Amino acid sequence: MTIWSDAIETVWPGRDGPDGLLPPLLLLLTVVTGLVDAASYLKLGHVFVANMTGNVVFLGFAIAGAGGLSIWASLVAIGSFLVGGLAGGRIGGRYAERRGTLLRVALAAQLPAVAVAVALVAAGGDPIDGTRRYVVTAALALAMGVQNATARRLAVPELTTTVLTMTLTGIAADSTLAGGGGSKIGRRLVAVAAMLVGALIGALLALRVGTVAPLAAAAGVLTVTLVAAHTFTNARAAWAR
Repeated sequence: MTIWSDAIETVWPGRDGPDGLLPPLLLLLTVVTGLVDAASYLKLGHVFVANMTGNVVFLGFAIAGAGGLSIWASLVAIGSFLVGGLAGGRIGGRYAERRGTLLRVALAAQLPAVAVAVALVAAGGDPIDGTRRYVVTAALALAMGVQNATARRLAVPELTTTVLTMTLTGIAADSTLAGGGGSKIGRRLVAVAAMLVGALIGALLALRVGTVAPLAAAAGVLTVTLVAAHTFTNARAAWAR
């Protein structure tokens, strides 16, 4: 399979594949990651709500006294993400044998948390500071914890929706230049592109419109994903079980 055909198969797969329509749905969630992390980093005080590797590093920097970073913001994000991961793990355990149902239930749990963040930002406007900043950070990080745990349980190859370090490593290490077979490079490139597009759109919206815009966009993408999951991941599809 060529890189191009691999990418096309990821974006527009056949329903008879082992993962059915899960890949494009997870790509939409990857876009959500870019949107919310753009908003949180640019508008919530240099903190991520999806990329916990970055938050752990930021926490170390903040403890060392680096300017522009907050120990509490990193701790709130990490703690809330863990709570979301716990909730996502419970959902995954309950619906472990029904991947379609798992995705739908997880999205139904994730979307209200993002909606709360949108409502809080819309109600108070920019800038976001004080207690409201931490509550918005917590709501978004909780939502992304649910998403990350769900993607982990679904276990669609190369589509984690959040972490791209190993994805980028695979692009290089499995390339023909490195002596590899080039497998799944097309899918990996599409995943990186989805994150990049989400981050780019999120940054443009946050900087030119306001914090509520990328968060509302993320809620919109989640809604589309939930509707699509409800429509297509039915119990009759072998890949959804």
